[in-house]
Amino acid sequence: MHWYHYVSYFFGGAFLSNCLPHLGNGISGRPFQSPFAKPPGEGLSSSTVNVLWGFFNLAVAWVLIFRIGVFSLHNTCQVLIVAAGFLIMSVMLARAFGRFHGGL
Repeated sequence: MHWYHYVSYFFGGAFLSNCLPHLGNGISGRPFQSPFAKPPGEGLSSSTVNVLWGFFNLAVAWVLIFRIGVFSLHNTCQVLIVAAGFLIMSVMLARAFGRFHGGL
């Protein structure tokens, strides 16, 4: 397996993590921060924008994890790399969104 497969899996995990808050809030009908708000990342975007942004992140995660290389849930190393990207992005998102929602 090539080195860039591991990079792809790591960022796939990060995009997978980023889809969750946007889809969760969007599906629930709540406005939430997104890159399309004013100011970007701080203002609130509509629930529809968040559903679309979350789905885009999910699609990118799918491409990075399942369409580059040969990902297998039975390969512990590959799963750990996706999990590392997911965990690191989750902590970063918790700190970023926590500023606005009292999570710090």
